[in-house]
Order: sequence, then structure tokens, then C-alpha cells
Amino acid sequence: MSNTEWESNEEIKIFREYLRIPTVHPNVDYTACVEFLKRQAASLGLPVDVIYPVNEANPVVVMKWLGKQPELPSIILNSHTDVVPVFPDKWTHGPFSADLDDEGRIFARGSQDMKCVGTQYLGAVRALKASGFQPKRTVYLTYVPDEEVGGHLGMRQLVNSDYFKKLNVGFSFDEGISSEDETYAVYYAERTLWHLKFKISGTAGHGSLLLPNTAGQKLNYIVNKLMDFRESQVKRLEEDPNIDIGDVTTVNLTQLGGGVQSNVVPPSLEVVFDIRIAITVDIVEFEKQIRDWCEEAGGGIELDFEMKCPFVQPTKIDESNLYWVAFKRALDELGLKTRYRVFPGATDSRYIRHVGIPALGFSPINKTPLLLHDHDEFLRADTYLNGIEVYKKLIPAVANV
Repeated sequence: MSNTEWESNEEIKIFREYLRIPTVHPNVDYTACVEFLKRQAASLGLPVDVIYPVNEANPVVVMKWLGKQPELPSIILNSHTDVVPVFPDKWTHGPFSADLDDEGRIFARGSQDMKCVGTQYLGAVRALKASGFQPKRTVYLTYVPDEEVGGHLGMRQLVNSDYFKKLNVGFSFDEGISSEDETYAVYYAERTLWHLKFKISGTAGHGSLLLPNTAGQKLNYIVNKLMDFRESQVKRLEEDPNIDIGDVTTVNLTQLGGGVQSNVVPPSLEVVFDIRIAITVDIVEFEKQIRDWCEEAGGGIELDFEMKCPFVQPTKIDESNLYWVAFKRALDELGLKTRYRVFPGATDSRYIRHVGIPALGFSPINKTPLLLHDHDEFLRADTYLNGIEVYKKLIPAVANV
């Protein structure tokens, strides 16, 4: 298609309109987004609810496509409406302009993460309804807030609400990540996320002395142990071409604090690590190892888990999961080359899986630079439209299980 044809394409118009709504952190205003989604539901003839699991500043929009057998467990097509902050001076296009260049690239925050998926669902449903298709199972399109900052004001509370329980959800679609090669990634699990602060106490005194058991000595021991472990994970990645970042445990020092004056040995220091634990690691044993290191360092170290997510069972990707079987068969019939991976970050799927609902993360984006959270985030118009075609195959396949 030419640039003019992309400009006039109705699905591209809807996508660009959505991108121009700046649901950006911090202090997101979702008002225009909710109105946009309500108009989309009306255009599709779908009933829509707007609910507030936590507060009125964080709405969840739910569209309902009634199935032929609504008593069966339903399917949800989930996406989040919020996007991460931008630095406009680093962009060559306005971050909320949805500019379409001569190469067909649509520039906007959320073009990959993940407003694209939210409106691709709509495009697929529009085409399927126009063809006369009605799913066997009821399909809900859920648009949730707050995912980019942890989902505490969105999906985490939603899945525990009476409203959600009444949806009788059997399976969830959610977001994936774009692929730079011809393959598509499907995510069936996520690593366990910890944000761990070490509060380290030690002997204080004058900087001219060699005092025993200082906070600095203990900090050095802990940092060295964790960095040695980090190096072991780097080596695993280097030595095994069959794994990627989601298959190892990542450890990163993200914050340091303490001290009052340059010639005073401080009584305490703090260090914070971002730790994403591989699904193959026993998290109880891993925590025990960390606590042992604290004792070896000399004790006097308090562990403060700023975030301590529980281990969540992966979604089964075998014959026992009929949704998975249908999902994979549809991808195979489309001739797509797929990879099955553990998601390297954290998405709302962890909350869905935690309540026992299988979920797969998938964004139909390939041959595209990975630009989520980056400057000049973009998605090609033809890639976007092809994604609608993919969902036109996937949604009926899973909804008719």
C-alpha cells in the first residue's frame, strides 16, 4: 500500500486516534481514552462496562462479545491503556502525533507497547462480526490501567474482584514483544520479580581508622557475591545459544545510599537490587542463599523486600491445555515461525496466571526494531494491518475450543 492508502485506511485511522491520546505516566488522565473505547464498542455493537477496581482515576473498560454457549469459560483479550513517560527532545516526531512517514512507519509512544494490540483486537472483531461469525465462548476485551507501574491499580485488583469472577474466564490473550527477525515470540511464563533492599549496619567512627565490621565491608561482600552470581548468568547466556534473557536470573544493582560526611565511617549503608528469578530456580533456596551471604558478611543486615512477587506457575504449553493447542495450531496454519519463551519483564499476565487462568503473551510484530520504552517508538502500517489478520485467525480458534 502507498502512504495515501495507509492514511485513508479505516483501521489505521483508529489506531492513530488511539495513539494520540496521551495516557502517559505520571498522573495519567484516562478520560479521553475511556470515551474513545466506548465509541469503539458502540461501533462494534458490543455492550461495554467501565469499572473501577481501586479508584475512579484508574478505570477498566470491558467490552462483551456474547458467545453461542455463554455458560462455557470465557476468553479475554487483554491490553493496557497506559504508556511510559517520554522525552520529547529525543524524538524526531511528536511522541503523541502518530505521524506516518513515507516508509509507512507510525511514530508514537504505545505504537509497540501496547496500544497496537488493543486496537488490533478491535479490527479483528470488526472483520469477524462483519463476516457473520459468532464465537462459541463469550469473548471479553479488557482495557486496563496502571500496567507500566506495576498494575496495582489495575489488573492486580481486577482479578480478585467479584466482577471479574463473574466473567468466568478460561483463557487470556495478553502482550508480547516485537521481534527483530522473521519469528514471532509467544510468552507462556514470567520470571519472579524482587526489588530487594539491603539495610546494612556496621561499626561507625573516624575515617582515619581501620575499624572492624564496617557497613562498607559488609556491603562489599554482598555486592561481590551478587555480582559473581550475575556473571554466572552472563556466562550461561554466552555458552547456550538455545536460551535467552528470560531463561536466566538477572541481578542488577540499581540504588546505593548512605553516609553523612567524607571523613566519617557511616553506621549504615543501603543497596538495592532488581532481581528477576528464572522459573527453574527454587526461590526458597535462593532467598536462603542470600540470607546466608548476609551472615557470612558479618550479620547486622536487614532484608527489605520493596517488591516480592510470588512464584507463578507457567501456562502449560502441551496437549493438556486445549487453548494452547488451538492457539499453536492457528499460528502453524498461518505459517508463522514462532518461539516459545519466558517473558523477560513483568506484565499483567502474572496476575491472571496467579489466579489459575492460563495466559499467553503475544504481539504480532516481527521484522521490527525493539523500541518499547525507547525514543522514536514506531510500528509499520503494514505490520499493524497484518496483525489484525493474525488475530482474525487466533481469536476464533481459541474462542471455539
